[in-house]
Amino acid sequence: MPHEQIKASLLRFTAAVQTGDWPGLSAALNEIEARLAAHRSELHPQLLHFLEGRSYAKALAWLGGESAFGRASSPPGGCGDH
Repeated sequence: MPHEQIKASLLRFTAAVQTGDWPGLSAALNEIEARLAAHRSELHPQLLHFLEGRSYAKALAWLGGESAFGRASSPPGGCGDH
């Protein structure tokens, strides 16, 4: 379940960025951080890497969602690692 909750928070973040909803952006960032703290041990290492690095577009792409920022610069599963 944490993956779905994180995905929902990331989608709220993306929508807030698109609309310039700064209070909504702040709330979404707080949600993301809270869910990360609460579910860190349950998350896939790659998703954890993206969230800790605040690569939210990559995290959303990894979760199978659409991002307002376009496609992630690296494919899900890699930040250039071989």
